[in-house]
Amino acid sequence: MSTVVETDVLIVGSGPAGASAALALSTYGVPNIVVTRYASLADTPRAHITNQRTMEVLRDLGVEQDVIAQATPQHLMGNTTFCTSLAGEELGRVRSWGNDPLVQAAHELASPTRMCDMPQHLMEPVLVDAAVARGTSLRFQTEYLSHVQDADGVTATVRDRLRGDTYEIRAKYLIGADGGRSRVAEDAGLPMSGQMGVAGSINIVFEADLGKYTAHRPSTLYWVLAPGATVGGIGAGLVRCVRPWNEWMIVWGYDVTAGAPDLTTEYAESVVRQLVGDDEIPVTIKSSSAWTVNEMYAQTYSAGRVFCAGDATHRHPPSNGLGSNTSIQDSYNLAWKLKLVLDGTASPKLLDTYTAERAPVGKQVVTRANRSIGETAPIFEALDGLSPQTPEQLWANIAARKDATEAAEKQRARLREAIAFKVYEFNAHGVDLNQRYTSDAVVPDGTPEESFARDPELHHQPTSRPGARIPHAWLTSGTRTLSTLDTVGKGRFTLLTGIGGEGWIRAAEAQDVEIATVVVGPGQRYEDPYGDWARLSEISDAGALLVRPDGFVAFRHATAAPDAEALLADALRRILGHA
Repeated sequence: MSTVVETDVLIVGSGPAGASAALALSTYGVPNIVVTRYASLADTPRAHITNQRTMEVLRDLGVEQDVIAQATPQHLMGNTTFCTSLAGEELGRVRSWGNDPLVQAAHELASPTRMCDMPQHLMEPVLVDAAVARGTSLRFQTEYLSHVQDADGVTATVRDRLRGDTYEIRAKYLIGADGGRSRVAEDAGLPMSGQMGVAGSINIVFEADLGKYTAHRPSTLYWVLAPGATVGGIGAGLVRCVRPWNEWMIVWGYDVTAGAPDLTTEYAESVVRQLVGDDEIPVTIKSSSAWTVNEMYAQTYSAGRVFCAGDATHRHPPSNGLGSNTSIQDSYNLAWKLKLVLDGTASPKLLDTYTAERAPVGKQVVTRANRSIGETAPIFEALDGLSPQTPEQLWANIAARKDATEAAEKQRARLREAIAFKVYEFNAHGVDLNQRYTSDAVVPDGTPEESFARDPELHHQPTSRPGARIPHAWLTSGTRTLSTLDTVGKGRFTLLTGIGGEGWIRAAEAQDVEIATVVVGPGQRYEDPYGDWARLSEISDAGALLVRPDGFVAFRHATAAPDAEALLADALRRILGHA
């Protein structure tokens, strides 16, 4: 066995984390190889909710429109329904995924992008095709076996599953994006908190024309309160729309201590018919698979030259739709740092900020997703459905809510309140966008710690405080209308200022690091016709924001400064690990 391949970055895994890491690195001109033990990309829908922050990442990487072209749009996602079956009684709905009128306005104010439903088997080809077109080398049926590190790089041993032989790939850095049972994370010895296999679930992918039950209340998710569905991590049977209104996936629970049932076609079809509530409609089962609900997160995302991302570092149920979003954002955070270290712009110390910034996000996501499962319980409690009972008793409790009695009126109120509280799962706009980084790649400006005027899980709060994503505001440039987010990114730092900020522009031009400059104001290249940027920037016209390649504010100075060049140089030294 000999080293036959060399590259700058080896990526293990072609899922959302691995594919987006490859796409970002190739976009930045960093040579990389992706290996996956499988013969193809994802062949089932799996992850699907794609939030605004992820769409911003994909916008910067140039594939936003490719995703929009195949995704289910936001307006068809949001009537999350609770029912006894699709053909049965409806218990209530939650306006979800930004489709509540007030939340919709917040979405439009927060970002130039719109969330959508992009199933993983459609997302992965978009990411991988673009990555390969830009230089990624992709190797299917290539299984990662082990790795060893030294001062200069990582040598990974892989096995070609077609030929049966093993060989080595030599890389300067290794990214483990190999999922919830990551062998790379295990070999790297990443410390984990939590536990795996806390509950069992089954995915059943099927085709059926369910338009007559769903088109009038378009949604991504239909929750079915049915006997037997309360076992497992989800708490109810779930009918998920993959493609309106003909392709679907059911999520059903099983007792993890007893093991998964025999997933025969007959078993799968019986579950489908129970949740749909129609024994006559034609159904075609496409696949069935069992999986476990996990509650685990990595305390550290790296060991030496090995970094992990995605489900390798945060393992949780699909509640809130955070899985692939967090995975893609992990890789986006890491890729620009690797690029600057590899080209000598930054010290390897910059890579230490990956854990500092992303590990708190991963922990929050695992906690939020598992909490959302527990928040389903009050719906059952409102129907007296948590205690052991026969199906007949459950149906009687559901029917009792229609009685003209004081008890029934209280039951209806409890049910409404319980369903409405699911907003923390289906409209957690703040969880999506309120990420704040504290690391050596962020220079504090001495302002007091941020306080949130409203619930930070539900409501986005824009700020230009260092460590936050740059606020979105619409600008104009000639006849073009573009977001402030469109002026940053592209793998380089950006300095934003206004009229009177000439000193900051000269300071940016004097640095050894590539810094794009943006001047906003009347008669400038970029204008602020609505005054939104003036309200959101939190600096004077002559002040400055230095924004990192990932769109997060790294340095802020509220006013002009006679020593702008020295201030900016010092900030860059700190950010890039040279201080």
